[in-house]
Amino acid sequence: MLVDGYSKIVVDLQKSEGNYIYDSLSGRKYLDMFSYFATAPIGHNHPGMHDPEFKEKILSVAIMKPSNSDFYTTEMAEFVQTFSKYAIPEHLPYLFLVSGGALAVENALKAAFDWKVRKNFQKGIKEEKGSQIIHFREAFHGRSGYTLSLTNTDKRKTKYFPIFNWPRITNPKIPFPFNEANLDEVIALENKAIHEIKAAVQERRDDIAAIIIEPIQGEGGDSHFRKEFFQKLRAVADESDILLIFDEVQTGIGLTGKMWCYEHFGVKPDILVFGKKTQVCGFLCSKRIDEVDDNVFQESGRLNSTWGGNLVDMVRFRKYLEIIVTDKLIENARNVGEYFLTQLQQLEVEFDNIVNGVRGRGFMIAFDLPNSEIRNHFLSMTYQNGLIALPSGARAIRFRPSLNLPRELVDETLRILRKSLAEVLSTNGASFARIEEETNAEL
Repeated sequence: MLVDGYSKIVVDLQKSEGNYIYDSLSGRKYLDMFSYFATAPIGHNHPGMHDPEFKEKILSVAIMKPSNSDFYTTEMAEFVQTFSKYAIPEHLPYLFLVSGGALAVENALKAAFDWKVRKNFQKGIKEEKGSQIIHFREAFHGRSGYTLSLTNTDKRKTKYFPIFNWPRITNPKIPFPFNEANLDEVIALENKAIHEIKAAVQERRDDIAAIIIEPIQGEGGDSHFRKEFFQKLRAVADESDILLIFDEVQTGIGLTGKMWCYEHFGVKPDILVFGKKTQVCGFLCSKRIDEVDDNVFQESGRLNSTWGGNLVDMVRFRKYLEIIVTDKLIENARNVGEYFLTQLQQLEVEFDNIVNGVRGRGFMIAFDLPNSEIRNHFLSMTYQNGLIALPSGARAIRFRPSLNLPRELVDETLRILRKSLAEVLSTNGASFARIEEETNAEL
């Protein structure tokens, strides 16, 4: 078995605590700015997870794994009730569950394909059309089936695998610091993207089923977009009679300081895909799906999987969500995230020859280094100094702490970052001098 990433660590799940991962091999603990790719919302061994009643319940569902697509259980009903109470938006009443974020996206696409083909039949189109998805450059939506045709962050993830030639659109990401000086540039990119979308719809008339986008592109470099761009996407989706899908597998469940990232922009999706922090994955869908008869939520068996998600994951996430709400962890992500961001902006001032592009919402935070070589060296130094962070895109560092990260651990994170940056500078002085010369020459 090939293990990527931090393969030198053997996690001790009993000794790991809060925002620290304990390595049973070295006996060291690491400050966790990773949270297993943003999947662990409350860190390790939160007291609430050791509640005897909860432990008894999760053990009972671990002993037998029922096919949730065929049978109801009380535990599944309790999960759906809690999910609906705290996290499912009113305008998205339909729920599909599956194991894995890629399969969640996959089935969301299938729902869109089915909807569009049936819409075309209503218009009198005889052939089956509606089999293409508009997506964006530097997007990551998974590594299986249809999703391979959308993902384009790293060629290693798609190389030699057959994919569809679906419309790939300019991603009008915001440069940071974002100000009046570069606003016109971003608006021009947004207009370019909308023009490309409209051209694709015109060229492939009736064959576009949906637009899919991550509200913040995580894997592709922590790329942010203006709310005005999402409003334009909503408008063009409505005008073109296609669905708007938000992939919130990474951004959802409080990471950006709201339950769902789209809430920052005042734009509602037709389909919302979830995963990671939710443990069980799937998608939510609006009543727009009911514009066609016999849609995937009406016709049995159109979308399905044996397990229909994992009951253990449902029980775990139900408890997570109760703790997130009780402990006000989304508010914590918003407030402590703002503090984290201001501290990184100060770091950018101190190390302005190496750190730039500090950006974030809540705890979805990143900054850039000059190139991938320096970025990777920096990550190795933070690891040696007791902190785990993640690469993102070509040269970014991304932070994905659990939602209960306290302010004092932000200070500890900054201490390690300063130490690591100083060490990188001491061993790469000539490289930075060359980079500065090249930058000044361009200016």
